[in-house]
Amino acid sequence: MKRRTVLVALAAAALLLLGLVLLRQWQGPQLAGYRIEARPLVQTVVATGRVVPVSRAQVGSEITGVLLERRVREGDDVQPGDILAVLRADDLSAGVREAEAAVAQLQRSSRPQAQAALRQAQAQLAQASRETERRRVLLQRQLIARETLEQAVQAETLARTAAEQARLAADSLASGNADETVVRERLAAARAALEKTVIRAQVAGKVLTRNVEPGDLVQPGRVLFEIARQGATELLVPVDEKNLEVLALGQAAQCVADAFPARPFTATLDFIAPSVDPQRGTVDLRLAVQPVPAFLRQDMTVSVNVETGRRASALVVPNDALSAIDGGSAWVWAVREGRAHRTAVRLGLRGLAATEILSGLRAGDWVLADTDSGLADGDRVRVTAPPAANDAQSTASRKELPARLE
Repeated sequence: MKRRTVLVALAAAALLLLGLVLLRQWQGPQLAGYRIEARPLVQTVVATGRVVPVSRAQVGSEITGVLLERRVREGDDVQPGDILAVLRADDLSAGVREAEAAVAQLQRSSRPQAQAALRQAQAQLAQASRETERRRVLLQRQLIARETLEQAVQAETLARTAAEQARLAADSLASGNADETVVRERLAAARAALEKTVIRAQVAGKVLTRNVEPGDLVQPGRVLFEIARQGATELLVPVDEKNLEVLALGQAAQCVADAFPARPFTATLDFIAPSVDPQRGTVDLRLAVQPVPAFLRQDMTVSVNVETGRRASALVVPNDALSAIDGGSAWVWAVREGRAHRTAVRLGLRGLAATEILSGLRAGDWVLADTDSGLADGDRVRVTAPPAANDAQSTASRKELPARLE
């Protein structure tokens, strides 16, 4: 009797187990899924870039020479006119002294001598004119021969010519005339050449690089220093061209320097390049940083999240539930009454981990997380919510939109 009871119990348990197995098979496999709910959504474009100045000034030498002294190094702040380096200038200094001597000779010797010669020639002309007049009177009284008068006239003519030549010589050496202009221009050119041996900063900024040391021979065309101009700091960020549709000037961005991950800062999209790099398929963005964090340095690597859209409340689905994304459309496995149905949906904003659904689903619907489960349309399934299903907005997804650029 007892044995029969045990057998009956075992048979009942087997039948129950078999029924459960058949029920599970009838209900379909148990798969992870998400419940569609309305929640805030932020669409961002994620990329990596670097810190760049608004512009850089490359400083070189206009003349060939040997570097005598270097007065700045990397990181130094400079202002317009600050001396960066000095070249040896022995021969140019001698040229300046020679030109100064020529100016001094003109002012202290040549010009006074010319003026004295002019006065002497004018005095001689006056004497010759008086002598001619006296002889003309004597000739009228028939006291001298005509030949004597002719000699006096000839002497007066020669004296007049000499006076004119002296006047021309004095005029050429007068202040502001041609000869003085020539010697003064030579002096200015010599001083300008000497000044070129002192290499100065032309802009205010920070010295980024120095490519010369004392004793080096420098030549025109060689970059000796590179200076980042003072002004707003920018971030140069290449992004995939597929993101151009959602980018616009003035959009805000959250940025993090790789060297200081715990110190985020903000920036504003200030420039979108008018052309696309055909080799990489990217477009360059420039983001203005204001105020500039003290820790930012030139060429520092930064990660940038540009906010391109925001919804206070939107029906969203995690990105790994989407398949066959084509522009603004995709499809999902929607579960209704225990069966999976391949459903077309229209997409709106796309966040890093979730995407807005404009049509095709309603609040409260369930969708499968795995779009590659091998199901056929209409198959029965059982849906279970995965861990942190409601935190899809802050959880990295297997199908980030847009993808991070490395």
